Amino acid sequence: MKSSAPVCPVPTEQQPINEFRDLTESWFFRWATLDWWPYVKPLIVLWSLSWVIVWPVAAISFPPVKDPGHFFVCGVVGACALPLLALSNLALGWLYVRDRLRKETIFYEESGWYDGQTWTKPEEVLQRDRLIVSYQISPIMQRLRRTFLFFVGLFLACVFAWLLLP
Repeated sequence: MKSSAPVCPVPTEQQPINEFRDLTESWFFRWATLDWWPYVKPLIVLWSLSWVIVWPVAAISFPPVKDPGHFFVCGVVGACALPLLALSNLALGWLYVRDRLRKETIFYEESGWYDGQTWTKPEEVLQRDRLIVSYQISPIMQRLRRTFLFFVGLFLACVFAWLLLP
Protein backbone atom coordinates (compact mmCIF):
# COMPACT_ATOMS: atom_id res chain seq x y z
CA MET A 1 0.00 0.00 0.00
CA LYS A 2 1.39 3.40 -1.02
CA SER A 3 1.43 6.35 1.31
CA SER A 4 -0.42 9.45 0.15
CA ALA A 5 2.06 11.75 1.92
CA PRO A 6 4.43 13.44 -0.51
CA VAL A 7 8.06 12.43 -0.30
CA CYS A 8 10.17 15.38 0.79
CA PRO A 9 13.71 15.32 -0.59
CA VAL A 10 14.86 18.09 1.78
CA PRO A 11 17.18 16.77 4.52
CA THR A 12 15.40 16.58 7.87
CA GLU A 13 17.43 19.36 9.53
CA GLN A 14 16.74 21.73 6.59
CA GLN A 15 12.97 21.23 6.47
CA PRO A 16 11.26 24.46 7.55
CA ILE A 17 8.92 22.69 10.00
CA ASN A 18 11.93 21.15 11.75
CA GLU A 19 13.79 24.46 11.74
CA PHE A 20 10.71 25.95 13.43
CA ARG A 21 10.68 23.17 16.03
CA ASP A 22 14.39 23.68 16.66
CA LEU A 23 13.78 27.38 17.36
CA THR A 24 10.89 26.69 19.72
CA GLU A 25 13.06 24.19 21.64
CA SER A 26 16.20 26.36 21.69
CA TRP A 27 16.85 28.02 25.06
CA PHE A 28 17.68 31.33 23.36
CA PHE A 29 15.03 31.55 20.63
CA ARG A 30 12.30 30.20 22.89
CA TRP A 31 12.80 33.36 24.93
CA ALA A 32 10.63 35.29 22.42
CA THR A 33 7.73 32.87 23.03
CA LEU A 34 7.61 33.27 26.82
CA ASP A 35 4.97 35.14 28.81
CA TRP A 36 5.44 38.86 29.41
CA TRP A 37 7.54 38.89 32.59
CA PRO A 38 9.85 35.97 31.65
CA TYR A 39 10.37 37.76 28.32
CA VAL A 40 11.13 41.18 29.84
CA LYS A 41 13.31 39.96 32.73
CA PRO A 42 16.31 38.94 30.55
CA LEU A 43 16.09 42.31 28.77
CA ILE A 44 16.36 44.05 32.13
CA VAL A 45 19.26 41.79 33.14
CA LEU A 46 21.08 42.48 29.86
CA TRP A 47 20.45 46.20 30.21
CA SER A 48 21.78 46.12 33.78
CA LEU A 49 24.88 44.18 32.72
CA SER A 50 25.43 46.71 29.96
CA TRP A 51 25.43 49.45 32.59
CA VAL A 52 28.41 47.77 34.24
CA ILE A 53 30.31 48.13 30.97
CA VAL A 54 28.98 51.56 29.98
CA TRP A 55 29.17 53.22 33.39
CA PRO A 56 32.97 53.77 33.41
CA VAL A 57 32.94 55.13 29.85
CA ALA A 58 30.06 57.48 30.61
CA ALA A 59 31.73 58.53 33.88
CA ILE A 60 34.95 59.46 32.09
CA SER A 61 33.09 61.33 29.35
CA PHE A 62 30.64 63.09 31.69
CA PRO A 63 31.69 63.07 35.36
CA PRO A 64 28.56 62.16 37.37
CA VAL A 65 29.25 64.79 40.02
CA LYS A 66 29.67 67.65 37.53
CA ASP A 67 27.26 66.55 34.80
CA PRO A 68 24.79 63.94 36.12
CA GLY A 69 22.22 64.52 33.37
CA HIS A 70 24.56 63.85 30.46
CA PHE A 71 26.14 60.94 32.36
CA PHE A 72 22.75 59.32 32.91
CA VAL A 73 21.47 59.87 29.35
CA CYS A 74 24.72 58.59 27.86
CA GLY A 75 24.58 55.55 30.12
CA VAL A 76 20.97 54.75 29.26
CA VAL A 77 21.65 54.87 25.52
CA GLY A 78 24.90 52.90 25.79
CA ALA A 79 23.33 50.26 28.00
CA CYS A 80 20.83 49.44 25.25
CA ALA A 81 23.58 47.82 23.16
CA LEU A 82 23.43 44.30 24.65
CA PRO A 83 19.63 44.02 24.72
CA LEU A 84 19.44 45.29 21.14
CA LEU A 85 22.06 42.78 19.98
CA ALA A 86 20.12 39.95 21.63
CA LEU A 87 16.84 41.17 20.13
CA SER A 88 18.45 41.45 16.70
CA ASN A 89 19.65 37.87 16.92
CA LEU A 90 16.17 36.73 17.98
CA ALA A 91 14.52 38.65 15.16
CA LEU A 92 16.91 37.35 12.50
CA GLY A 93 16.39 33.74 13.56
CA TRP A 94 12.61 34.03 13.57
CA LEU A 95 12.59 35.97 10.28
CA TYR A 96 14.66 33.27 8.59
CA VAL A 97 12.31 30.50 9.67
CA ARG A 98 9.23 32.59 8.89
CA ASP A 99 10.46 33.20 5.36
CA ARG A 100 11.28 29.51 4.84
CA LEU A 101 7.81 28.52 6.04
CA ARG A 102 6.03 31.08 3.81
CA LYS A 103 7.86 30.28 0.58
CA GLU A 104 6.38 27.88 -1.96
CA THR A 105 9.80 26.55 -2.94
CA ILE A 106 12.57 25.64 -0.54
CA PHE A 107 16.27 25.80 -1.33
CA TYR A 108 18.30 23.05 0.32
CA GLU A 109 21.72 21.45 0.08
CA GLU A 110 22.11 17.72 -0.13
CA SER A 111 25.72 17.43 0.96
CA GLY A 112 27.47 20.76 0.55
CA TRP A 113 27.42 24.27 -0.90
CA TYR A 114 27.94 23.08 -4.45
CA ASP A 115 24.84 20.92 -4.88
CA GLY A 116 21.93 23.15 -3.96
CA GLN A 117 18.45 22.07 -5.02
CA THR A 118 14.94 23.47 -4.74
CA TRP A 119 11.78 21.68 -3.72
CA THR A 120 8.26 22.93 -4.35
CA LYS A 121 6.00 22.31 -1.38
CA PRO A 122 2.76 20.44 -2.00
CA GLU A 123 -0.36 22.51 -1.27
CA GLU A 124 -1.13 20.84 2.08
CA VAL A 125 2.41 21.43 3.34
CA LEU A 126 2.30 25.04 2.16
CA GLN A 127 -1.02 25.63 3.94
CA ARG A 128 0.25 24.03 7.16
CA ASP A 129 3.41 26.13 7.07
CA ARG A 130 1.51 29.34 6.43
CA LEU A 131 -0.85 28.59 9.32
CA ILE A 132 2.18 28.21 11.58
CA VAL A 133 3.43 31.59 10.35
CA SER A 134 0.04 33.24 10.91
CA TYR A 135 -0.74 31.85 14.35
CA GLN A 136 2.63 31.19 15.95
CA ILE A 137 5.38 33.25 14.34
CA SER A 138 3.48 36.47 13.57
CA PRO A 139 2.72 37.12 17.28
CA ILE A 140 6.41 36.59 18.06
CA MET A 141 7.41 39.04 15.34
CA GLN A 142 4.87 41.59 16.62
CA ARG A 143 6.30 41.27 20.12
CA LEU A 144 9.84 41.78 18.85
CA ARG A 145 8.71 44.75 16.75
CA ARG A 146 7.05 46.35 19.80
CA THR A 147 10.20 45.76 21.84
CA PHE A 148 12.33 47.42 19.17
CA LEU A 149 9.87 50.33 19.09
CA PHE A 150 10.24 50.66 22.87
CA PHE A 151 14.00 51.00 22.45
CA VAL A 152 13.54 53.50 19.62
CA GLY A 153 11.22 55.50 21.88
CA LEU A 154 13.74 55.31 24.70
CA PHE A 155 16.47 56.53 22.35
CA LEU A 156 14.33 59.42 21.10
CA ALA A 157 13.45 60.36 24.69
CA CYS A 158 17.16 60.38 25.52
CA VAL A 159 17.94 62.56 22.51
CA PHE A 160 15.20 64.98 23.57
CA ALA A 161 16.48 64.96 27.17
CA TRP A 162 20.03 65.54 25.90
CA LEU A 163 18.88 68.61 23.97
CA LEU A 164 17.12 70.00 27.03
CA LEU A 165 20.08 69.53 29.37
CA PRO A 166 22.22 72.61 30.07
